[in-house]
Amino acid sequence: MRKIILSIVLGTLFFSSVNAQETSKKNDFKKWQARFRWVTVLPNESATIGTIGGDVEIGKNFIPELDFTYYFTENIAAELILGTTNHDVKAVNTALGNVNLGDVWLLPPTLTLQYHFNISDFKPYVGAGVNYTIFYDADPGAVVDVDYENGFGYALQLGFDYDLDDTWFLNVDGKYIGLSTNVSVNAGVATVPAEVDINPLLIGFGVGMRF
Repeated sequence: MRKIILSIVLGTLFFSSVNAQETSKKNDFKKWQARFRWVTVLPNESATIGTIGGDVEIGKNFIPELDFTYYFTENIAAELILGTTNHDVKAVNTALGNVNLGDVWLLPPTLTLQYHFNISDFKPYVGAGVNYTIFYDADPGAVVDVDYENGFGYALQLGFDYDLDDTWFLNVDGKYIGLSTNVSVNAGVATVPAEVDINPLLIGFGVGMRF
């Protein structure tokens, strides 16, 4: 009887030890990563302009971007991107012809929740989240003043990492940000309101590090 009890105790201890080692291995992964990317910003713009009608043109840009990712598990992570971008703005086909509205800077911090597919060195992922865009340092161009309203948007994401080793990896990333703003254009003799959809596509490539 003692031998049976001893065998059960030893067996329990053995399997508990194995299970603890497996759990430790599952939790033993680098939970932080940082990426540096070059990103092309491609607005998909449209506008409803009061009084004078017409549409809007927003210029493209190519910018550096930094992002940080935290892994809750080996598959689920949250990413925060940091970057700023400048764009030329023009009202086109209005009753007054084309109007130069100068340029404006955008600061669009974006937080996404991601799911990563760990397929050996090739690791695709999808994500979705929220964006808050701050417009600042606007140059009004040919008018007296242009005021942009800060606001929230949504973000959809698709990309992949390719491991070079346990620490370094390459990254390709695409995001679509659903972003709209209310704009007020002070033309001196009148103020013209506009509802502008920017809806940019961001395509980036870069290098990352896990730690």
